[in-house]
Amino acid sequence: MPGMQPPPNRDLRTLPKGHLHLHLEGSMRPSTLSELADRVGIPVPEIRGYGSFTAFADTYLAACQVLRTPDDFARLVYEVVEDSVLDGAVWVEPSFYAPHHRDRFGADEDIIDMVLDAAATAAERLGVGVGVMVAADRTVEPSIAVEQARIAAERAGAGVVSFGLANDEAIGPPEPYAEAFSIAKAAGLLSAPHAGELAGPASVWGALDALDADRLQHGVRAIEDPELVKRLVDRDIVLDVCPTSNLLLSVYPSLAEHPLPQLLDAGIRCSLNGDDPLLFGPGMLAEYESARAEMGLDDAAMASIARASIDGSGAPEELKASARSAIDDWLASA
Repeated sequence: MPGMQPPPNRDLRTLPKGHLHLHLEGSMRPSTLSELADRVGIPVPEIRGYGSFTAFADTYLAACQVLRTPDDFARLVYEVVEDSVLDGAVWVEPSFYAPHHRDRFGADEDIIDMVLDAAATAAERLGVGVGVMVAADRTVEPSIAVEQARIAAERAGAGVVSFGLANDEAIGPPEPYAEAFSIAKAAGLLSAPHAGELAGPASVWGALDALDADRLQHGVRAIEDPELVKRLVDRDIVLDVCPTSNLLLSVYPSLAEHPLPQLLDAGIRCSLNGDDPLLFGPGMLAEYESARAEMGLDDAAMASIARASIDGSGAPEELKASARSAIDDWLASA
């Protein structure tokens, strides 16, 4: 009616969410990085806009090197989970690649168990669900991915909930990693590889056909292939979208040109995530706020994104049911 004001936007911080696409070391607080780097006597890596994946990866590896003790890892895990909780997360599913830490912590099994113990402690103290994604690296031999998958499979039901495939898609197609993902899927882990960011639709097709993906980290370039869009809708695949990461790695020039609204309009389910907040800046809540303010998504769309983040997660069914009900309550609120 004339003269009526639109209802105020609901508080996005109170919208229950799952944080599904965040790399553990890349989510370190800048203050923690500075403190740990000073303690071990290495220069603080420069945090900046990147423009290329190589520059980003170099900084990420430097952040890994400041972790020297189990207490460092416990602190990292706790702070990463806490930051997500402050953004409204009820489920946090960080990704972790153990071989980055072999030179300081030994066997991959011991490293992963250390992270799982820290995750369980953080979950209990913060009252939130936490599951770990064990990742493979697409720039190394597929046999290493098979090793990681076996370690992850042995810990299915004990903190590991999903299996990923990270690093530069442009130089590592998904198909050679089919054996690793078959092992993970057989153990009941979700298949959640990176695809469709630095490489185009072919990488998404490969992740679906060769890796039997349940969820895709990124996946945004699927919008370039109408048949692929239909496939994602038909299979109810959730895309774990990270808009700021896409901008800073030169996938898209601006949020105004990011395809998230088109993906949602096409019926593809998407979650919103921080990816590597240490390196890119925004956390999960900031990505939700940008999607509302700069992409024009309304609160119904925000609630739909939050539901996708819960439905596509490795969370237990009881947590999923509770979160869905709370999302409905959020949307029904004035």
